[in-house]
Amino acid sequence: MKIGALAQVSGVAASRIRFYEAQGLLPNALRQTNGYREYDEDALTRLDLIRRAQNAGFSLEEIRAILPPNLNDWPHDKLLEVLRRKVDEIEALERNLALSKHNLKALIDAIEHREEGEDCRAASQRVLTSVRRADDRPEPEPRRAPGKRRP
Repeated sequence: MKIGALAQVSGVAASRIRFYEAQGLLPNALRQTNGYREYDEDALTRLDLIRRAQNAGFSLEEIRAILPPNLNDWPHDKLLEVLRRKVDEIEALERNLALSKHNLKALIDAIEHREEGEDCRAASQRVLTSVRRADDRPEPEPRRAPGKRRP
């Protein structure tokens, strides 16, 4: 199929398809005598895999590293390792986001609950002191699932 048809069926812009090809994520398309690119069904599958992997948080470099030249020949162990590593990265991001959310809510609470008669200067000092105290606390050890060993 030509690039326009592939773009329409896949929902990926033709310019993006050419970019993926230039980046080695798609094999070089066969060229017709008139110079038009001709893609096979594997290109559609690859575009779907690339889109799904990006939505899962994979970079193009990470995708390039795991996409095999032949889609019927996936490196099973390597793929599982990469997927597990991505899950670990997402869990670390979740912990960091939860901590940021907690700190922001505490800051909002400290700002909203100004003491009776407290002026802005005193309130700002109180809030800054509480933020500094929170920053000085050691971060808690991440909880691990039972049976998981530390690296």
